[in-house]
Amino acid sequence: MALVKDLEYQMRVILSGTAECLPEGDLKAKVERAVGEDRPLRVKLGVDPTRPDLHLGHAVPLRKLRQFQDLGHTSILLIGDFTALVGDPSARDVTRPQLTPEEVMANAETYAEQAFRILDREKTVLDYNSRWLAPLNFEQLLRLTAYFTVARLLERDDFSKRYAENVSIGLHEFLYPVMQAYDSIALEADVEIGGTDQIFNLLAGRELQRAMGQEPQSVLTLPILVGLDGEKKMSKSLGNYVGLTDPPEEMFGKLMSMADGLMPDYFRLTTALELAELEALLEELKAGLLHPAKAKRRLASEVVGLYWGEDAARAAEEAFDRVHVEREQPEDIPEVRIAHDEFVDGRIWLPKLLVLAGLATSTSEGRRLISQGGIKVGSVAARDEGAELSPEELDGIVVQKGKRYFRRIKT
Repeated sequence: MALVKDLEYQMRVILSGTAECLPEGDLKAKVERAVGEDRPLRVKLGVDPTRPDLHLGHAVPLRKLRQFQDLGHTSILLIGDFTALVGDPSARDVTRPQLTPEEVMANAETYAEQAFRILDREKTVLDYNSRWLAPLNFEQLLRLTAYFTVARLLERDDFSKRYAENVSIGLHEFLYPVMQAYDSIALEADVEIGGTDQIFNLLAGRELQRAMGQEPQSVLTLPILVGLDGEKKMSKSLGNYVGLTDPPEEMFGKLMSMADGLMPDYFRLTTALELAELEALLEELKAGLLHPAKAKRRLASEVVGLYWGEDAARAAEEAFDRVHVEREQPEDIPEVRIAHDEFVDGRIWLPKLLVLAGLATSTSEGRRLISQGGIKVGSVAARDEGAELSPEELDGIVVQKGKRYFRRIKT
């Protein structure tokens, strides 16, 4: 794709939804030169495949990389299959558990495949940092580490906090920013994208490039997407996430549950609306000309449409209305078969059933959901945390959590 020649438009798109662009004015000068010379910028996004499944929080930098791609620049998706063996210590108050090479590669395959639901596969440079990090010998590593100081590394908030609190810091963790910086050398990156929690590592790439004779990359940071709870970073472990592989109806329902105040950030960071349309929509929302409920439907439809297509988005909205407006059960309810050996003396404890059905992450959560009135078995609200049910009572029955989650039990 040819470079978009409108410099002002390029910068508006590139800077939309971003947190910081460092150093000031550097990226604009790079884009201006790229347009003048008709030479696309090499834009790098490095991702460590520490988990197999992606959510909308992971998608934020991927969407920014796609914008660079659509503007005609060279988008590089770097899978950190080597750095994932260490684990990024950014924003960590303890050492991250190390993954095995087998776990990393399994995650990497899934990560790349899901990333191409956002990126144009044909226009993306996909690379793996084991290609240049694995062959480094000890002498080469020593020469790289000579460009960094312990005092500089301890300036990082996560390291300085752990050091002050006498919490151990692994030597391999000190090497992480060295490795990420060397990625920028190997790829000759003009720009690197990352979250606000990555700023130390991103700037380390600039420093190493300068020290080794390359033009330093520009650094573009993006906000961390707050989860559906409106409080903490989106995380699967916190249950406040929207997964990229969530079924359309589930994805739509989750987004409809968010607080109104989250919508502007979600519109900016998770949709692919054209910039002019996005700004007009947000202005209408702010001025009260667009009802929040209608805006939220638009948001949910846009996001579901991105990952599943417009037909799936329409069907998801219709399913949402059947359940929440018309108070009907959805047409397509996932079935869960409960093995007979899960029954003890011919009965199963209801909190355990909720875990097996994927409606609770633990029996403790299951008990809490029951005590709060959040579970229905058939048409009856479950109230007894100690309830035990037989296969005959359960076969074919629908168990419901809250307003959105349904499972048909088979025994």
